[in-house]
Amino acid sequence: MPHTTLTIFTLRPGQQRWGLAQMGTSPAQLQRVAGLRFYKLMGSGANNGFGFWPNLRRYGFMAVWENAAAAEAFFVQHPLWATYEQHSTELWSVHLAPLKSHGLWDGKAPFEYVSGQVAAPDAPVAVLTRASISWRKTRRFWQYVEPTSAALGQAVGVRAAIGLGELPIVRQATFSVWESAQAMQEYAYRDARHREVIVLTRREKWYAEEMFARFQVLASTGTLDGRNPLVGLLG
Repeated sequence: MPHTTLTIFTLRPGQQRWGLAQMGTSPAQLQRVAGLRFYKLMGSGANNGFGFWPNLRRYGFMAVWENAAAAEAFFVQHPLWATYEQHSTELWSVHLAPLKSHGLWDGKAPFEYVSGQVAAPDAPVAVLTRASISWRKTRRFWQYVEPTSAALGQAVGVRAAIGLGELPIVRQATFSVWESAQAMQEYAYRDARHREVIVLTRREKWYAEEMFARFQVLASTGTLDGRNPLVGLLG
């Protein structure tokens, strides 16, 4: 089965121009990486990614590989990734197996999964939501989603939550990792602000394209803000 990874890297001080340049120069090299089926390089915002203004030191790299061996070869051996490591003060990578996915990302459905699969009740899960926001709806989107997403990081059972985006303002994603599927579901169904945003999204048609995906967490390596968010949860 294909193998999915998300890496959050935080650049060293003074490397902001280098980081911005990679958004334009890295794709040409990534397109030639063996076994890389789908990828997205994304920036982040202030306030752990959920703020309106960009954080020029933090970026994300999401990838779908032919298999786990292709992912390992890239992260261990590829010279492009070696330069990312040299310019970063810390990196956190989470390895994922899709459990469920619906919607499209740039017209594609990148996350293959076997229908009916579920994570173990006490196993950590990850959730990705992303959307292309209609230009006319951006003001309403940020009015409601920015404070709601920022509060996500304080939810019971969440180990990590970060906002990412391919383009400022209009192409946004949220990635969160939870101690268990139960913790994630309790937040999704019980948090009033979260439910309100879902209703408004449908009623006001904020998105031109959207995707939701849930993953089993296979491994977590490195650190985010000085710690491995899943320490103690994975064998």
